[in-house]
Amino acid sequence: MHAADNRAEVPASEPVPAGVLVVDKPVGPTSMQIVADVRRRAGGARTGHAGTLDPLATGVLVLAIGRATRSIEQIMATRKGYETVIDLTAFTTTDDSAGERTEVTPAAPPAEPAVLASLDAFRGRFLQRPPSFSAVKVGGRRAYALARRGAAAELAPREVTVGRLDLISYEWPLVALRIECGKGFYVRSLARDLGVALGTGGHCRSIRRISVGPFTLSEAHRPEQLPARIGQADMIPLDEALRRVVNDGAPPVGATPAR
Repeated sequence: MHAADNRAEVPASEPVPAGVLVVDKPVGPTSMQIVADVRRRAGGARTGHAGTLDPLATGVLVLAIGRATRSIEQIMATRKGYETVIDLTAFTTTDDSAGERTEVTPAAPPAEPAVLASLDAFRGRFLQRPPSFSAVKVGGRRAYALARRGAAAELAPREVTVGRLDLISYEWPLVALRIECGKGFYVRSLARDLGVALGTGGHCRSIRRISVGPFTLSEAHRPEQLPARIGQADMIPLDEALRRVVNDGAPPVGATPAR
């Protein structure tokens, strides 16, 4: 996942707001469309996101405004929480429901113990291949741009970390999971790889981010509820936001423990 910074100047006659705004992104708009809307409402102040969400994904999108954009990398380094529903009937070109399907019909649907056993391989540190439709750069181009032209690249696996992976429910063909992971983890790749492990298909029917470090859905604003003019009072002050990141209760997933 990558930070974004949409820059413009606030009129000199107005104070430049600075802080963190948590948005509950709906299905449909891109993260950059949310950034652009918030930037406009914040009077053109610099605005960036601390980790993108796919158009079909929903949930916590943390936006840094004004001088808070300098702290985006620190916020991005925190652990992320997701809930996802995985459909085991097919693989897709995008690893979610937007792509072209390749149906897979197993001889028999896997039983819940088999699903639980397969999940063990996706806890801790392991190598994960990003989706072909992702923002990973290949020769200076985004992978999704190549994939849209029919030149999808086979991306190299990268080390990722999952601190927690819980089965919420399983009823063929749907697996509902709750995930706590570090930076760079792709939920869509988990869906694909779980399907491979089970001998079924695997793609995300839904993805919802429930937290980014200490920032959760409980404080998230729906885009349509944002004020026409976002001011300082609408944000989490920068000092408070950074204090919460530091005091999150645990180091970022994948961090090296102090010795």
